[in-house]
Parts: sequence; structure tokens; C-alpha cells
Amino acid sequence: MVSKTRVYNWYISLVAASCMVLYGYDASVFNALQNSENWEAYYNNPGPNIIGAINTSYTVGAVVAGFFMGGPLADFAGRRIGMGTGAALVIIATLMQTFAPRGQIGIFIAGRVLIGIGQGLALTAGSIYIGELCPPEIRGKIMSFWQMFYSVGSFIAYWVSFATSKHPEGLGEWDWKMVVIFQLLMPIVILSQVFFIPESPRWHVQKNRNYDKARAALRRVRDTDEQVEAEITTIREAIEFEAEAISSGYSALWKDKSVRKRMYLAMIVNGGQQITGQGTLNSYSSIIYKKVFTSSDTIALINALNATFGIIFTLNATWTVDRFGRKFLFIVGGIGMGVCMLIAATVETQTPTLPNGAKTQPVAISIVFLMFLFAFFYKPSWGATVWIFTAEIFSMNIRAQAVGMCSQTQNVVNSIVQQFFPVFLQNEGFYAFYMFAAINVLLAVFVWFFVPETKQVSLEEMDAIFGGANHVVEGAAIEHKDPARYESGTIYDDNKGATERVEKA
Repeated sequence: MVSKTRVYNWYISLVAASCMVLYGYDASVFNALQNSENWEAYYNNPGPNIIGAINTSYTVGAVVAGFFMGGPLADFAGRRIGMGTGAALVIIATLMQTFAPRGQIGIFIAGRVLIGIGQGLALTAGSIYIGELCPPEIRGKIMSFWQMFYSVGSFIAYWVSFATSKHPEGLGEWDWKMVVIFQLLMPIVILSQVFFIPESPRWHVQKNRNYDKARAALRRVRDTDEQVEAEITTIREAIEFEAEAISSGYSALWKDKSVRKRMYLAMIVNGGQQITGQGTLNSYSSIIYKKVFTSSDTIALINALNATFGIIFTLNATWTVDRFGRKFLFIVGGIGMGVCMLIAATVETQTPTLPNGAKTQPVAISIVFLMFLFAFFYKPSWGATVWIFTAEIFSMNIRAQAVGMCSQTQNVVNSIVQQFFPVFLQNEGFYAFYMFAAINVLLAVFVWFFVPETKQVSLEEMDAIFGGANHVVEGAAIEHKDPARYESGTIYDDNKGATERVEKA
């Protein structure tokens, strides 16, 4: 029977995972807007370069926040403050986009920048929070919901868009404004929940050696006092080693060879996620499908169904990621996506186009099926597993900064691809998909040779997998070497040059 604490673990993790709904909604909402003639008329029919700039503006905000703001905020104020601040900024940005004056696309773009900043803060804090609170044996399952919630965001955006697309004349400009303003839903839910869940115990120990609050947080998510004390000891030993032997902050990301290795690997897999073709499909599927279908109604329905199946496909990660491992999913997913892109490109480019610019019904159905099959391979692998891998491989002293920077590599790569892809698609059509096919196979080969398996390894012992020191073992050695540091429960904080009295762990 599932214990109450295990159920509570799932609850607090799903609150944090809700930050990913923000990302999924916004990644899909602008794609949906491109299917609205009222939106195009409202902003004077922007061309491909402006469309690319609108997508890029979001990623610029997300990159700035992820690289330089998300980690410091999560470390200074806590993981909950990071999530809450990000949600609040999304609310402000949503209102800016919804009520921007007619023709003033600059205000719409400014809202996109701000929403990128908000999501950069929320995603950094949320992924760290889940990694630090949930037990290692279910960490993979819980983090798979992180990617699934991206699909939930897409699901909401595309079904709202489909509903409004049925009445474009009656709704007028509100056929797209309703799609935008629905983005208020999830940040309001997050703000109503996030300050009632426990703060990360690792943050309490790292920030001010507050073991009382760390224990109180752990007692809410662990079954027994023995588990609480064992984890407190593990956290203390790891952080003690990190404080004495390793520096913190951004400089620490490049000083240690094993950390550098993890940074390179995490940046490559996060950047790789965005050049699989999925990011492009999320942002430009409406334009892509216009090369196959002529009905906006049909395109809106396909987008909505794709988002719906995306939720189902992502659920596959909950039972595969801890059973078969991260590496297996990366490789199988990369090969599967490559094959789908290769066949889709061949089918579209080697079949005749009808006089109205569309394809025959069998060809159109085949392409849609292949895009859905692509999502089947992507969602549990390069969708969910990238986030799981990134959130779990870094030690406490650099986790916030490293996760923020590596996860935002997605947006660095995405901003480049999103800027040139509309022009690329316009000039080359589905021949562009041959590029994605080759990239996906290369990603699978890269993982085979360079990425180690990390399933069911505790966060404090992850360094050893990448050639670094085991922080728990080294921290215990420091404690054994200088037991006076812990006598009577006194812990010395070397960074502050002071002592703090805490309850002995």
C-alpha cells in the first residue's frame, strides 16, 4: 500500500512540475496564433523574419534568466521563491500580450521577452526542487511528469485555439486573445500552492546550515525518522565536502574536470533536444501543415490531437526511465525520430502536389501519422529524459547554476533554429526534414559513446559516475579527520568564517 508520505511526495513534485505547463503553453500558443487570420490582421500581416523574431524574443528572455538569474535566485531566496517569481512574471507578460494596442507588435514582443524571463526562473527552480525532494527510486518517474506537463500546456493551448477557430468572425480579435489570456490559469494555480509546500532541505543546509528546518521539511516527505536522519547526514557530509574542497558559484562550473564533463554533456543533450525537430514542430506546425492541408480548421484539430497524444506518449517515460535507463531511451528515441523524419521528408517531396497547394488525402494522412509517431519516440526520450538527466547529475554546490545554464541551452539553440527555419521551410519545403533525420541519428551515436547511465543513483553520489569524488564518502572522511567540528552539534561555516549552533545530526 502506498504511504501518505509517498503520496505527498507526488503532490509537491507535481506542483513544481506545473512550471513546465507554462513552458508548454507558451511554446504552443504562438504557433496557434499563426493559424489566426485575425491575429495576422491585428499586427499588419508580419512576414517570416518578424515571425522568427517573435519566437526568438521569448528565447532571449529565457536564456538571460536561465543563465544569469534563475540559479542565483534559487540559491539566495529558495526554490519556492524562484517558482513563485517566475509565475508572477508570466501573469504580467500575459496581460501585456493580450491587451497590446492594435499594430503595436513591439509590446507583444516585449511581453514575449518577459514571459521568457519568468519561465527561465520557474523552470530552473522547479526542476531542482523535484530532484532534491523526491526519493531516488522514483525520481525518474516523477521527472517524467515534468515533460508530460509540457504536453499538458500544449494540450490546453491547442484545444482553446481549436475552439476559437470555429468562430473567427463572431469572436473577432478575441479568437486569438482568448488563446493568450488562458495562459493566466497555470501561474495562478502555482502561486496558490507553491508557498504551502516544504522548501528543499538541501537548500536549508546549504544556505544557513539550518538543520531544524531541513529535518522539518524531510519529515513531511519521508516515512520514518531513521530515513530523515540518514538523509540529513548524507546531505551534511556532501555539503561539508563541497564547502571545504570545492568552490561554489559560476566559477566552480569549470574548475573541476568532472563538472566540466557534465556541463558539456548536459549542454549537448539539451541543445540536441531542440534540433531533433520537435521544437520546430511546436512553433511552426501550423505553417508546416499549410503545405499539406488548406483548411485552418483541420490544422487546428491536428495540433490539438498532437498535444493530446503527447500527454499519453510522455506517460511511457514513467515506466521506462527507471527500468531501462536514461541512455537506452536516448538512443532508441534518437533512432526512431530519425527514421520518422526521413520517411516524412521522402513522402512529401516525392509525391505530387495538387493545384490548390495541398497533398492528396492518403499522403496528408501519412505525414500526420509520421509526425505523431515522431512524438511517440520523442516524448519519453529526448523530451522527458533530457530534463531528468539534467536535474540529477550536478552536486549541490553548483546545481542551481548548472541546471539553469544547461537547460537554457535549449533556448540558445532554439533561438537560432527558430529564426532561420521559416525562411528555410519557405525555400526548401520538406527537404528541411532530411536535416533533422541526420541530426537525430548523430545524437543517438553521441549518447552511445559519451553519456553514462545515471538511473537510481543518489544525488550526493552522482559525482563518482562522472569521474569525480564521492561527496558523501569525502565528507565523512573530513568529519572523521576533524571530529571536533561536530562535537556538541557545532558546525563551522568556512564560507562565513563563523560558527552556527545546530542540532547534532
